[in-house]
Amino acid sequence: MKIGIVNDLPMAMETLRRVVTKDDRHKVVWMAEDGKRAIEKCAEQVPDLILMDLIMPVMNGVDSTRRIMKLSPCPILIVTASVGGNSALVFEAMGAGALDVVATPVVNEKNNAGSQELLKKIERIGKLIGIKEKGLDDLPVRPVKIEVKSQEGPCLVVLGCSTGGPQALLEVLEVLPRDFSGSVVIVQHMDEQFTKGLADWLNGQLELEVRIMKEGDHPRPGVVLIPSTNHHMIMHPNKSLGYSEEPKSNFYHPSVDVFFKSVSQYWRGKCIAILLTGMGRDGAEGMLALYQQGHMTIAQDQKTSVVYGMPKAAIDLHAAREILPLDTIGLRLKRLLTTDREKEKKHG
Repeated sequence: MKIGIVNDLPMAMETLRRVVTKDDRHKVVWMAEDGKRAIEKCAEQVPDLILMDLIMPVMNGVDSTRRIMKLSPCPILIVTASVGGNSALVFEAMGAGALDVVATPVVNEKNNAGSQELLKKIERIGKLIGIKEKGLDDLPVRPVKIEVKSQEGPCLVVLGCSTGGPQALLEVLEVLPRDFSGSVVIVQHMDEQFTKGLADWLNGQLELEVRIMKEGDHPRPGVVLIPSTNHHMIMHPNKSLGYSEEPKSNFYHPSVDVFFKSVSQYWRGKCIAILLTGMGRDGAEGMLALYQQGHMTIAQDQKTSVVYGMPKAAIDLHAAREILPLDTIGLRLKRLLTTDREKEKKHG
């Protein structure tokens, strides 16, 4: 991979260069000492991946990420020594388009854990950006049109997202009231060491309660559950939630497809599935499975997506019943459940 490095500390920049070039498949094509210079470098040569520091003079990693994704879009991995103390900035950067975040490797660390973690993240991103849209041709070009079924029981809202996800989740969920009657479960591509910070960050801005999902939890009205694991989240036959290493061949962790498919298999109440911004095509086949069960499915539109990969893949499969801009998805969700409640009162 052709890699750009952005960091204001010469020692950190050199450490990153050495770690990256230990793998002869990678080449550092440029280095920049601040976010403004990174924008200029990226305009001259767009790399396969940028390793972006978070706290820098002149322009920080959040603003630089936002500008690069607008002017010269490419994959960005936040690499910073200040992950824990700046969680809000981390999620803001991910909302602006950064794919993931990892701690800066420490010089002369004994076990090379930081270096290995960085290389593992780069490897995963390499697989992601190298993915061909395989499998789409093997699925039906246009599935049979199935009307939304009128289903009894509580409503489960499942959301999948990746690149740009934190800010998108906030915009969708912030319009929902504390007494929202649906149960919400989120699958965001994110390393487990950062998901608690995401839950805390959302909790500080939403009326709904946000919790980390624990093995055996059941979806609950008015509660948002987020998995915190490098394994997949699944639904069990008794409708409880859990974690699974399988399928190991799916390198999205946690995978939206794996969760959505398990929901389509075991959930018997009403379900609304939403796919938001994200690179790749995770979630498309799972959304199709839910569509075929007669559930409501919504995909974010291209104009408001930071990266259009995940919702586009679902739209290409004709698995999305509605394609909506981000600022209307939460209102649509609220309206769908309000209509259901009014029907129940009328018939009750």
